[in-house]
Amino acid sequence: MSFFERWLTLWVFLCIVAGTTLGVATPELAQAVGGLEVAQVNIPVGVLIWVMIIPMLMKVDFESLYQVRQQKSAIAITLFVNWTVKPFSMALLGWLFIRHLFAPFLPAAQIDSYLAGLILLGAAPCTAMVFVWSNLCRGDANFTLTQVALNDLVMVFAFAPIVALLLGVSAIPVPWDTLLLSVVMYIVVPLAIAQFARHRLRQRGEAALQRALVSIGPFSIAALLATLVLLFAFQGLAIIEQPLIIAMLAVPILLQGLFIAALGYGLNRKFCVSHAVAGPSTMIGASNFFELAVAVAIALYGFDSGAALATVVGVLIEVPVMLWLVRVVNRSKVWYEAGLSHPEPLSGTH
Repeated sequence: MSFFERWLTLWVFLCIVAGTTLGVATPELAQAVGGLEVAQVNIPVGVLIWVMIIPMLMKVDFESLYQVRQQKSAIAITLFVNWTVKPFSMALLGWLFIRHLFAPFLPAAQIDSYLAGLILLGAAPCTAMVFVWSNLCRGDANFTLTQVALNDLVMVFAFAPIVALLLGVSAIPVPWDTLLLSVVMYIVVPLAIAQFARHRLRQRGEAALQRALVSIGPFSIAALLATLVLLFAFQGLAIIEQPLIIAMLAVPILLQGLFIAALGYGLNRKFCVSHAVAGPSTMIGASNFFELAVAVAIALYGFDSGAALATVVGVLIEVPVMLWLVRVVNRSKVWYEAGLSHPEPLSGTH
């Protein structure tokens, strides 16, 4: 785990402070940057999001999909948790806390937008940081590659319909044209660019690819932090007026992460999946592809929306929560393996 990744929560917090300060001190500058749009897409943020996402998608190896057959139980659990439980449980928690329990303390005009942001987080399982969490919990690298590749393939086709369904159930208008454009802009096109770049680099050898991934990694985090500064510059006045909003948004996100982690870890143990595979299988569901969620929230609802703020709160709390979950997974290995009767073999073994 790199220095910047290890302290990501601190950098996010500092960017929140910097962005909020800029938004309060120079609101005209923030609005001017927000006005740099083409077809309702903010140019600075669009560039930053591509810089943020493409290096992460370059880590995805679709050639690893053949290994799905070697870990049928774990893959089935991953798909079940990520696509049939996680989006709906996040929508339910958002409905409970944002639309009901916390509603009297939130700006009424933004409640639907906050809920939409939570739905976007729930519908975007982790793509890049799961490699970090998998490594920290001593996970099987081949399985991690396989589940990420399969998840990204599913996301291309399932993200927009699931988001639209949950927005409709929550009585939030669905801007279909913008949603589909966001999927093309922030999933399909970056994925195509990333895979083309990966293919060209691998032609020079695996070492060339790994060197490139290491060298471009910091650009991804830098772009994320720059995007956060801009987001909070737009949200500055609202945050100063109601600082408890972030804490209230964090509650359903935190509960969601803990619930999904417990569900995934428990199901893997029940179906006798080896611990080295159960770790990354658990982590991919408990964490979010927050870069995508932030991008789509901005495209759908705008810079200064509650949806954008809700997705950013996901960034703020994810790293410390995931580091704690990694610790739990590592410390519970003896308990986990005591419940296995016939564990599945690791990827690549027979």
